[in-house]
Amino acid sequence: MMRAGVALAALLLALPAPMVQAQNLDLNQGGPVEITANDGIEWRQQEQVVIARGQARAVRDGVTVDADRLIARYRPRGGAAAAPEPGDSPLSGGEIWRLEAEGRVRVTSTTERAEGERAVYDMDQAVMVLSGRGLSLTTPDQTITARDSLEYWPQRRMAVARGGAVVVSSEGRRIAADTLVAYFLDAPAEGAPAPAPARPAAPPVAGLPAAGEGSRIERVEAYGSVEIRSPEEVVRGERGMYSPQTGLARLVGGVRITRGENQLNGQEAIVNLRTGVSRLISAPGTRVQGLVVPGQQQPGQATVPPAQRPAPRTPAPPPPRRPSQAP
Repeated sequence: MMRAGVALAALLLALPAPMVQAQNLDLNQGGPVEITANDGIEWRQQEQVVIARGQARAVRDGVTVDADRLIARYRPRGGAAAAPEPGDSPLSGGEIWRLEAEGRVRVTSTTERAEGERAVYDMDQAVMVLSGRGLSLTTPDQTITARDSLEYWPQRRMAVARGGAVVVSSEGRRIAADTLVAYFLDAPAEGAPAPAPARPAAPPVAGLPAAGEGSRIERVEAYGSVEIRSPEEVVRGERGMYSPQTGLARLVGGVRITRGENQLNGQEAIVNLRTGVSRLISAPGTRVQGLVVPGQQQPGQATVPPAQRPAPRTPAPPPPRRPSQAP
């Protein structure tokens, strides 16, 4: 076992070979990871673990992980077992396969920020799972929060928020559900011209630069107790899909539109979050029902042009919950 005997210790560790160009909060890409800590770094050779304590930080290719404690679990590179020689370091033929962060966790890149009490990054599956209180993922356009867990899959361009999940846009649009799955736009290939924006750029988020295509959300799929709120009305359903690019949301299953004491019921609705206009759509063999109170403002019934509607498909079931992250 080796203990760092200085106030600020630094250690370089190799990671698995990169697969694609580094981007966003992807720790799987880039060169070695640099680990620093105020209270020292402990190397447990037999357990193949490096522990950094006290304002610990891990940095790799523009992605930074800050926490009270960092635990890096490594293995011989390529799976070859080799006994450590005297004077060796984890850099000598090792690679990190799992990075754990505990206490006031903050993961940042140039365009995204994730926070929580605990984070586990599985290098083999390329997924980061945050848990504990204060879970959030912030991009220049949206903020996603959750109560139970927040998964980030950078190479799949996907984030999954579970338990009291909420996505709020920079314009204040809010969608809540039991589970939210956000799909990010693919970043343009290196050297390719960036596509023209489909809408005006959103105001920057404090602490983050303007959004690039790789950090914009293409769509959000919502499952269970879906709720969209605006100053005028509340729209609820069982499942939904929202496109930040168009500002349109589609809800299906037991849809209810409530405005004051007025309520409309149906099986499907299109909600324009930019104009605040909601429209119920009657399914074959069913009728739209409503309760209208005289003197109360009625839910909007303006027609949504077909060309502006979200893709006419029902969201697939949400991804299965990640297994326990305990080692």
